[in-house]
Amino acid sequence: MNEECLICKAPLEYLEKDVFMECALCHKNSMTKTRCCNGHYVCDTCHTKGLDAIMGLCLEETTKNPIDIIEKMMAMPFCHMHGPEHHVMVGAALLTAYKNAGGHISLDSALLQIFNRGKTVPGGSCGFWGACGAGISSGMFMSIILGATPLENESFALAHKMTAKSLDKIGEIGGPRCCKRDSFLSILAAIDFVKQHIGVEMEKPIVVCHHAQKNNQCIGSRCPFSQAGTRK
Repeated sequence: MNEECLICKAPLEYLEKDVFMECALCHKNSMTKTRCCNGHYVCDTCHTKGLDAIMGLCLEETTKNPIDIIEKMMAMPFCHMHGPEHHVMVGAALLTAYKNAGGHISLDSALLQIFNRGKTVPGGSCGFWGACGAGISSGMFMSIILGATPLENESFALAHKMTAKSLDKIGEIGGPRCCKRDSFLSILAAIDFVKQHIGVEMEKPIVVCHHAQKNNQCIGSRCPFSQAGTRK
């Protein structure tokens, strides 16, 4: 088995009902449906410890390629194969590439917003909410660059359409979970969406996954980023 539980590496299990558990790292209690087969629970705050390191990376980046940016994030020590860190990383990579491609935003402020919003989407939302946090992160990205609020018209609509585009791509492939696959799908959907609706063109590379060997639930050739083929 590859990495599952951050404490003992055992496989995770998902409970029928929420239970009150103590985090094995910070010892704070919270409700969860997720623990490992040996009973360990790690809260989202502990799971994403070190995520702040991407702020410096984003502010120093000059590329217009959000896939390249998120791959650098995925290679950082804090990032696990799966986890709620991806709910911030997708939006942060898009904001950075969008800025570098000519998008008119204050990147410092935008990154703070994606951190604050993305961290509120819990781990397991893909299965428990029917809305993957990576896909939601692309909608947050759109909301931030447009300055959307609940009272807006067009920006409100575009943010929802962006999330829907990403979730549709994720739904087409289906499960089980893969935070890498869903992050790539969401970013590629956002690149096309932004070009069409905003007129800012980020770089869109061919994506080939190099994380499969770490994923116990890899779907192999069914994944559009499998090394057996390339995504057009």
